[in-house]
Amino acid sequence: MNNSKLERINALAKKAKAEGLTPEETAERDALRREYINEFRQSLTNQLESIYIMDEDGNKKKLERKLH
Repeated sequence: MNNSKLERINALAKKAKAEGLTPEETAERDALRREYINEFRQSLTNQLESIYIMDEDGNKKKLERKLH
């Protein structure tokens, strides 16, 4: 996510606290937040997929994904 979108999220959050948002601004804020969260999750998933655990014998094992 580029800096201009992050600045827009922050500006909308500040305006929401100060005076409230129009329905269009609320929709824009929600869309930007969803985009930010999706990119954050993808970045975290990529990091976790590159992690290996080393056992006592020195063997590398890929970190397994746990399901709920």
